[in-house]
Amino acid sequence: MTSMTSRTTSWTTLLKLGRVSNLPTIWTNTLAGTLVAGGSWQDARIAIVIVAISLFYEGGMFLNDYFDRDIDARERPERPIPSFEIAPSTVAAIGSSLIAAGLVLLTFLSLQALGVGLLLAAFIVAYDRHHKGNPFAPLLMGMCRALVYAIAAMALVGALSGPLLIAALALLAYVAGISYAAWQERLDRPGNLWPLALLVVPLLAAASTLQQGPIPIAIYLCLAGAVGWAIYLLMTRPPGGVPRAVGLLIAAVSLVDAAFIASIGATGPALVAVAGFFATLGLQRYISGT
Repeated sequence: MTSMTSRTTSWTTLLKLGRVSNLPTIWTNTLAGTLVAGGSWQDARIAIVIVAISLFYEGGMFLNDYFDRDIDARERPERPIPSFEIAPSTVAAIGSSLIAAGLVLLTFLSLQALGVGLLLAAFIVAYDRHHKGNPFAPLLMGMCRALVYAIAAMALVGALSGPLLIAALALLAYVAGISYAAWQERLDRPGNLWPLALLVVPLLAAASTLQQGPIPIAIYLCLAGAVGWAIYLLMTRPPGGVPRAVGLLIAAVSLVDAAFIASIGATGPALVAVAGFFATLGLQRYISGT
């Protein structure tokens, strides 16, 4: 009985450290990057990219808790390291190993993909080490997401197209907007409203979705509705409103992916990305995504 309890606690700790509820958004990022760049979702190599990017993400989450351990001890003592569920050195070793494993996988795809992967690893570590109190940290986080598009494109297509770069920049702005909006003490003042402009950038960049038919239009409206509701929560700040808004906006990364996929007429894969949105929301009920 003691052994079983220990094993259960260990797995629970690892899941919390990895914030695995957000993984579906990583998978849909990879799908979107592949298709917008001109690749095929039927390319078997996409599975390798998804696994590699998942390893990067999980490694980054572990290192995030490692570098935040002193701050968490004061502000979030329930996190695994300050609550003595796992040793800091173990967390650092796991995080580093996961990122290294992701890089190894990329070597089987192309040198270009590996090069972008090394850049992603650098941005992950830079964000994890320097995000507290850093006004540029949201941009670092956004860059990490944008580089997922780039890795998928370089691994499966071998080039970065114009539409891919536009989508990547829009995703960067959106992810940065999530952090900046959450940081603002109040969003009901004119001078504090600028982060909301970043949140709507994907809606502008994917506006061609509205020309693709009923299902793409519905996907676009779902994204607009999710962003609009999150903005309302951020501006009114009801009890628990900010965490709910941030969780919703993170899940809606998959809707951003779906809108970009739908904009090129790939309705089936776009619906898969929509499923990623609902999967993330469902998982967030059990494992916090922040």
